[in-house]
Amino acid sequence: MPVNAIESVAAAVLAPPSRSVMKEQEDRFLRLLVTQLKNQDPLNPLDNAQITSQMAQISTVQGLERLNATLNALLGQANAAQQLAAASLVGRGVLVPGGELVLESGRTLFGVELKEPADRLTVEIRDATGRLVYRAELGPHGAGIHGLHWDGITESGAVAADGRYSFEVSATRGEQSVAAMALSFGRVDAVARSGDAVSLVLSGGRSAALADVKQVF
Repeated sequence: MPVNAIESVAAAVLAPPSRSVMKEQEDRFLRLLVTQLKNQDPLNPLDNAQITSQMAQISTVQGLERLNATLNALLGQANAAQQLAAASLVGRGVLVPGGELVLESGRTLFGVELKEPADRLTVEIRDATGRLVYRAELGPHGAGIHGLHWDGITESGAVAADGRYSFEVSATRGEQSVAAMALSFGRVDAVARSGDAVSLVLSGGRSAALADVKQVF
């Protein structure tokens, strides 16, 4: 039996078959190899390099199979840990990317994430119609996440009605603008899962990915 017969079996093993098919192909490969060794011509023995190469290919496939099983186990553990982490946030407040805030009893929380230190931070809050109701020029802030609040007092000194508002943040250092991300506050009401993705259901029906959580209260 020529060596290329073994090579054809090894090539089949290298394809991505099921575990049972892979086991059958490995057994077939070994049977062919043993048969060939028994019936080899003493005057023209098999090339040890070729046999070693084919055996190495089989070992590689077996190693990849074990690696794949290990990775699947690790992914399962990671998903379980992610679900546990998400469940622990139920009832807690979080800051996630977004430009919405809710004023309730004259109180609201929101935030900003600065990529670099800023000399000045500006906050603008608008009502549902887009009308500017509050604007503040805040002082220097360092890089990182900063929690902010609004007491519901408008530019005219009136008390704003409870409800939903939108806000924007901007920052500068000298004459240069600094990247500023608006962070919306929400309370985690529940945890949802779709496939391997875990998301948080926030108050008001909003949702956010667990990876998007910037700060927990």
